[in-house]
Amino acid sequence: MTAPSLSPVTATNLIKNLCRQRSFAVARRLFVEMPHRDVVSWTAMISGYASNGCHEDALATFCRMIASGVSPNRYTISSVLTSCRGLQSCCAGVAVHGMAVRWGIDNGAYVDNVLLDLYASFGCIGDAEAVFKNMTDRTVVSWTTMIAGYTRIGHGYTGLLLFKQMIQECTELNAFTCSIAIHACSSIGCATIGQQLHALALKTRHDSSLPVANSLLNMYSRCMNISEAKKFFHEMPRKDLITWNAMIASLERSNSHEALLLFLEMGSQNMQPTSFTFSSVVAACANLAILNCGRQVHGAAIRRDHQRNLQVANALIDMYAKCGSIGNSRKVFDEITEKDLVTWTSLVIGCGMNGYGAEATEIFHEMISSGVQPDQVLLMSVISACSHAGLVDQGLRYFSLMDIQYNVPPNREIYGCVVDLLARAGRITEAYQMIETMPFEPDETIWGALLGACKMHKNVYFGRLAAQKIFDMWPNESKTYVLLSNIYAAGRAWGDFAEMRRCLREQGNKKEVGMSWIEVRDEVRGFASGDRSSSPHIVLVYQTLEELIQQMNQDGCESDSHWVLHDFSGVT
Repeated sequence: MTAPSLSPVTATNLIKNLCRQRSFAVARRLFVEMPHRDVVSWTAMISGYASNGCHEDALATFCRMIASGVSPNRYTISSVLTSCRGLQSCCAGVAVHGMAVRWGIDNGAYVDNVLLDLYASFGCIGDAEAVFKNMTDRTVVSWTTMIAGYTRIGHGYTGLLLFKQMIQECTELNAFTCSIAIHACSSIGCATIGQQLHALALKTRHDSSLPVANSLLNMYSRCMNISEAKKFFHEMPRKDLITWNAMIASLERSNSHEALLLFLEMGSQNMQPTSFTFSSVVAACANLAILNCGRQVHGAAIRRDHQRNLQVANALIDMYAKCGSIGNSRKVFDEITEKDLVTWTSLVIGCGMNGYGAEATEIFHEMISSGVQPDQVLLMSVISACSHAGLVDQGLRYFSLMDIQYNVPPNREIYGCVVDLLARAGRITEAYQMIETMPFEPDETIWGALLGACKMHKNVYFGRLAAQKIFDMWPNESKTYVLLSNIYAAGRAWGDFAEMRRCLREQGNKKEVGMSWIEVRDEVRGFASGDRSSSPHIVLVYQTLEELIQQMNQDGCESDSHWVLHDFSGVT
């Protein structure tokens, strides 16, 4: 049957059905054979393309329609605007909007809601607001689109105010809108508003919706109410992958050991982990620095073919580096075909933290040669690697080229890295001059870097100056008193040393105890600075330390012990 033998209405309905079945070639041939194509038949073809993701075909058909002299209607415009959003073309959307205004068909629920979604998705919140204010018939879709738009650009509080206005105007609340409002609350980290939204979800019985429940779980996690998040998680009658992933990711940030236990429980529930799951679990292994566990998780990711996922690979690079296995980090790195900036940064940081400064700079140059543009985090990582490896001149050269060659202005943290670079190398005066001339107000971190170097190099003058700056900002910082007193002791300024210890005693503060963790036979063991407990592991540590000191003495080395004599873990 051909188009000329069909009535226009029958042919148009047939085109719609063919498009629903994705038989676009047949629908297109039938459409072309139609002797008379009105706005309805054109719209059927355009809508068929748009609703099935063939956005370029939809836009091209619309252009041919305009060229043929047929004027669109509101349904045509809404379909074309949907395709403009699908093509991520704001310019095309603005042009179509202009045409709709010219033809006087720029209003009505169909057009208004698509326009809202278009402008909000591109972050053009001012244009979205203009459309929203001019709407005569706001539906729950309109409100939800605006709330989501505000949240997407980081204006979660404004989105919540709009949500409140929506409730006051008695607009019907659905589960999707409730979920979006909870997400807006998560973005601003306000637990109080989150609890109110939870109560509203209970009142409207939308808490039974799994997307709403997942949003509530994420909200409690983002608001750092982990105990409430865990309670809510265990009380949820239904859980999906999003639920498990959200809880594991939350625990990875707060309690990595629990994150690993929950991952095991997830497996016992026959839930298949995703790439997101593995990236969170690998990060938990990195936080705990448990290499054997990290290797097992890596093996599980390989068995499920998730090791090719870029986020998982980046997490593996970081995990191996934090566990001291930089060779495995490099192996994972070399196996990645499509590297992003995070990939390069992870390996540079890993090399730096393990003392491979020269390798870190080589990787940096390799990255530049591959055409990847560095950012502030990467450049700070390179300078930090140079600092720990004693590559002072090289680190200073990277700093001088930031603005000129890499078009990355140095921030306060990078200036702090350069101060640390100079101070560690004993160039204390240059480090102080850098602090004095930097375009930012130095914070306690920058002064702390100088103070730590003064301890290392026994520089009493600048140590006193740096400590005073920190005291001005944090008068009760016990670590500063301890560092300064040790500097006085190293310089044999015993009167000043005694004064610092007296001040520390009067405040009743204690220096935070230093901790170290090592993995022994698949178990993580912690050691505190100055720990003299009767634990057999502690005894073994001190026995090994004595053997090392004896070996050093035999080799003609002298142990620098005067820091141990004065750096007490507490003052009574």
